[in-house]
Amino acid sequence: MKPRREEVELAFRGLRDRIVASLAALDGGEFVRKTWERPGGGGGEMSEIRGGLFEKGGCNFSAVHGERYPTVPEGQANAADEALGIRAPTPAEVGGKPFFATGVSLVMHPRNPFVPVVHMNVRYIEAGDAAWFGGGTDLTPFAPFDEDTAHFHETLRKTCGQARYERLSRWARDYFFIAHRHSERGVGGVFFDYLRASEESFAFTKAVGDAFLPAYVPIVEKRRETPYGEAEREKQLRWRGRYVEFNLIYDRGTLFGLKSGGNVEAIFMSLPPLVAW
Repeated sequence: MKPRREEVELAFRGLRDRIVASLAALDGGEFVRKTWERPGGGGGEMSEIRGGLFEKGGCNFSAVHGERYPTVPEGQANAADEALGIRAPTPAEVGGKPFFATGVSLVMHPRNPFVPVVHMNVRYIEAGDAAWFGGGTDLTPFAPFDEDTAHFHETLRKTCGQARYERLSRWARDYFFIAHRHSERGVGGVFFDYLRASEESFAFTKAVGDAFLPAYVPIVEKRRETPYGEAEREKQLRWRGRYVEFNLIYDRGTLFGLKSGGNVEAIFMSLPPLVAW
């Protein structure tokens, strides 16, 4: 039995509100909210902060619908695991069919180079008769600390369970890979897509969203006062370039948002305020 659209949308709005409140308190600043409407149906709300701790960050919510699903599934070779309920729909199932999509998408770009960039996304999509969840979270430090990486991954391991964590962390390594750089984007996390909709998969997706704050906030609190100079800042801006490259070339959420007529400002919220190559 799949959950109702309204139930998923309400849960995702609540997740957005909890994250925004927690990160605003951590920064000492405020997220500015801005609503937008999609001409083809639905819309969303941007929540953006430009503070002392977070040079730029956003946590966006959207719920859109339309008459024609805007793209066909991508990355299907890595999206088949019947034991976990993962099965990509075929183009015939969803191509040109009415669709509904809702989700939360978050990216935080800290000012201090030693506080890592972080991404989190959860989403629910209906197209034709198919419905599925997707999402994940990953950490992108300029200067990795083994203990921070271990904490982030252990939080996700406890959330997912060992077997599911092994599958989804491997998927994250494959997905967050910058092919033209021959390297991963960061130190990984978990990623999943095409998790066929059911009450169990809904509960799991909510758990992944809820794991974000305990996985990330302790790292921020530990590293936010680490001293740094111009040399570290310059290296940080160059490292951010890889983040931009991935999001503009490979990121499914970015591509789906653009193809579905989403709000361009909200879609590019993930990009850092300053970057260098």
